[in-house]
Amino acid sequence: MSRIGKLPIAIPKGVEVKTTPTEVTVKGPKGTLSVPTHGRVDVKIEDGSVHVARFSDARQDRAYHGLYQRLIRNSVIGVSEGFKKELEIQGVGYRAQAKGKSLSLSLGYSHPIEVTPPAGITLSAPQPTEVVVEGADKQQVGQIAAIIRGYRPPEPYKGKGVRYKGEYVRRKAGKSGGKK
Repeated sequence: MSRIGKLPIAIPKGVEVKTTPTEVTVKGPKGTLSVPTHGRVDVKIEDGSVHVARFSDARQDRAYHGLYQRLIRNSVIGVSEGFKKELEIQGVGYRAQAKGKSLSLSLGYSHPIEVTPPAGITLSAPQPTEVVVEGADKQQVGQIAAIIRGYRPPEPYKGKGVRYKGEYVRRKAGKSGGKK
């Protein structure tokens, strides 16, 4: 039995979970998310928690058991608390500026980069060197943060670029020595 798959998912106050044979819909204060299960697992709501069970001990069913438990759990957490990714910008002249719902990034290119988030995602720049990506869908928050980081990933020589908050960038020595 999957150790993760057999864990029950507690439903917090203000969150409503509905199931069909092929989909689980989670509704809460931060929005509505749905997880398509394609009929691969059996989802039941009992005693204020969600239980995920698999149909057989086949290898693929065991893999889906833990996967769908985590996808449903992330949806429940997302609509109740939300997810957040923080990015740091390092480099002379590199900065971020919020313009309405979009974000303008100056990352050393000849033009500013405009990032417009999809529905359900909020971009903010509390400081010119910080970007915060927030939303209910964990996958979307991570994807938008990765796209922003991808515009100028941190380079190993001076450490300039966009990185996740707390990310360690291994530095290289660069040119050394010269003529003897």
